[in-house]
Amino acid sequence: MLTTLNTAYTDTRADDLAWALGREPLPALATLELELEGAQLQLRLLGASHQVLLEEEQGSCSETVACIPGSSTPLPLGVAKRLGDWEYEFAAHVENLSEGSFAGRAQELLALVSDHPNGLAGVFPGSPHAFTALLAHRKGGQVHWRTWHAYPQEGQLVVTRTRVGVRAPAAAR
Repeated sequence: MLTTLNTAYTDTRADDLAWALGREPLPALATLELELEGAQLQLRLLGASHQVLLEEEQGSCSETVACIPGSSTPLPLGVAKRLGDWEYEFAAHVENLSEGSFAGRAQELLALVSDHPNGLAGVFPGSPHAFTALLAHRKGGQVHWRTWHAYPQEGQLVVTRTRVGVRAPAAAR
């Protein structure tokens, strides 16, 4: 699903993004509710930020990547946590792109996410390459999502990857 976000583009620096686990739902500009084999997932666009809410029989999880006033937790490169019976893994990196490469990458990602039934993308008025996008899927006992936060004025694309679910069985030796 592709939507135009009815707000000014204010989260304008990749360096301002912070990560939080377990926050209450924040006001969203757009949402997509999904049911993935028993998991209730809500993808939420908060401007140039995102929040994912996961509810399942085994528990719940809330991930927020946003410019959070007063937050002292910058966007980490990686996090691995145990949440009850679940494992939570998060990874983030920043792609630095030239102006031409950025435009092509933005178009590619927006096409991928907007045409996917489990995808949500929001673009900002006045800048076709300023967007936030989320894409989710389920594989076995785990829910996965990826996000992209675009900062065209800096040529930066913040990419995150998350996996939540029961521990994957160890490979047979």
